[in-house]
Amino acid sequence: MKTVALVLLFLATTQADARARDLGIPFEGTPGPLNAITDVPGVEVGQKTLISGEGPLAVGKGPVRSGVTIIFPRGHKNLKPVYGGYFNLNGNGEMTGLAYMQDFGIVSGPIGITSSNAIGHVYAGIQEWAVEHGGEAVYPVVAETWDGWQSDINGFHVRPETAKAALDAAQSGPVEEGIVGGGTGMHCFSFKGGIGTASRAIEVTGKSYTVGVLVQCNTGDRKVLRIAGVPVGRAFASSWLPCYDAKQSKPEQTPKCGAGGKALPDRGSIIIVVGTNTPLSPEQLNRVAKRAALGLARLGSYSGTSSGDLIMAFSTVPDAVNGPDQTAPSPITPIADTEVNDVFEATVQATEEAVVNALVAAHTSIGADGYTMYGLPHDELRAILKRYNRLEGASK
Repeated sequence: MKTVALVLLFLATTQADARARDLGIPFEGTPGPLNAITDVPGVEVGQKTLISGEGPLAVGKGPVRSGVTIIFPRGHKNLKPVYGGYFNLNGNGEMTGLAYMQDFGIVSGPIGITSSNAIGHVYAGIQEWAVEHGGEAVYPVVAETWDGWQSDINGFHVRPETAKAALDAAQSGPVEEGIVGGGTGMHCFSFKGGIGTASRAIEVTGKSYTVGVLVQCNTGDRKVLRIAGVPVGRAFASSWLPCYDAKQSKPEQTPKCGAGGKALPDRGSIIIVVGTNTPLSPEQLNRVAKRAALGLARLGSYSGTSSGDLIMAFSTVPDAVNGPDQTAPSPITPIADTEVNDVFEATVQATEEAVVNALVAAHTSIGADGYTMYGLPHDELRAILKRYNRLEGASK
């Protein structure tokens, strides 16, 4: 077990702060300066990570590998609503606020992403925070993925206070990826998963805009994983698979680390949030949300029946939208439908890269019962991509 521990420490150290482009993975399109959803003017992200305990699972005590990720479309000082749209790729999951988006095309307040059993607590935390900071409640979008792989999910460790801490932490600038916030206990194609983000700079009718994506990846079938078009899942089909640390797990739990592992089925869910400053109507945002599914498909996902794959999109234009209790028409002239293709393409590209960024950033993690999820090994991935001539700078 000493050898296994040393390997885990090495992987965690060497993968710190890496992003997919740092490894030479080629992607299409032009990213924004940060290659993150915060490239969209005004957007802020806040996260609160809960990591505590090790060894056997004890409900109500831990171990805990969970948290909350928050997205403010207009920043934490501006809780005005934005136009929004959504797409239900596979409905084995939960996202609040869909009725409001369906009828009025509006997203009210911050967007939260968390653990499956924490939807209510995060919703309440956002409401309380909004009343404290803005004077009135909002109707937020809160979405979830299941982190019971590594965390005491039935212990309800994510509380309203956790959400408030994430809200208070919101800022512009670089976004931490991998094992952080709502993504702390997640997997991605049977590797360690979590939070990932990316962006694309586009030009529509002579004007510059940005499309940004943030994902919480907790889904995917290892054998179908494709990165930069390369079937890397096949190469990793029998290696770096989830397993139990024999020193921390119960005797009956298998497979044990060092004696192989077992790939997870395509279940667990993914939440995709698309943000842009392109002037789009709610109907157009519904269509944009659908295109994020194509970015996920580029990675090989077939959206398994037990995976809640839910997608939403929002636009920060105009500065103020008219809700259901207002009579004046909203001051927006959306781009023509013939011009939306640029937004569609950018959404597909940024979604694909955001998921790969989540994979690349997430280091090896041991959770409840010693359940171990390995980080995607960078050097091996580069070697595979090089064999397919899909590694930028590989010939240098």
